[in-house]
Amino acid sequence: MEIKIDDLRGPEIKALLEEHLADMYATSPPESVHALDLDKLRQPDITFWTVWEDGDLMGCGALKQLDAGHAEIKSMRTSSRHKRKGVANILLTHILSAAKERGYQRISLETGSVPYFEPARRLYEKLGFQYCGPFADYTEDPYSAYMTMEL
Repeated sequence: MEIKIDDLRGPEIKALLEEHLADMYATSPPESVHALDLDKLRQPDITFWTVWEDGDLMGCGALKQLDAGHAEIKSMRTSSRHKRKGVANILLTHILSAAKERGYQRISLETGSVPYFEPARRLYEKLGFQYCGPFADYTEDPYSAYMTMEL
C-alpha cells in the first residue's frame, strides 16, 4: 500500500467521498453529519492523504489543525471494496506519526455513536484514543462519539 498526500482533484477521490457522505447521511440525522465535502477539505489547515494499491484507491483520511498543539482527524474512510484489509489501521498510524512530527500534543476526532460506527470506534480505542466530551465547535449530540489522545 502506498500513502500519499492528495490534492482532492481525481475522480476516484470524488467518488470515495461521495460514498462516504452517502453512508453518513444514511446512518445519522443530517444535523449530526460532520463529514466534509471536497471544497471544505481543500483548506490550508487540512492535510489529506489517500491509500493506493496497484492504482486502486483503498481509503482516505485527513488531519485538520485546530490550534498549534491540537489537531483533528477527519474523513477517515475505507473503500467498500477494501474493508477488513487493514487500510484504516495503516492510514491512521501514518496520520498519528505525521501529527507527532508536526508537534501536536493532542489529537481528537468525532465519529458516530450508532452500531454502524462500532468498527471505527474499536480501531480508535485499540490505537489509544479515549472518549471525551465535545471539542472545537462540536456540541453534545447523541449520534456522536468524541475521542482524543495525548501524543
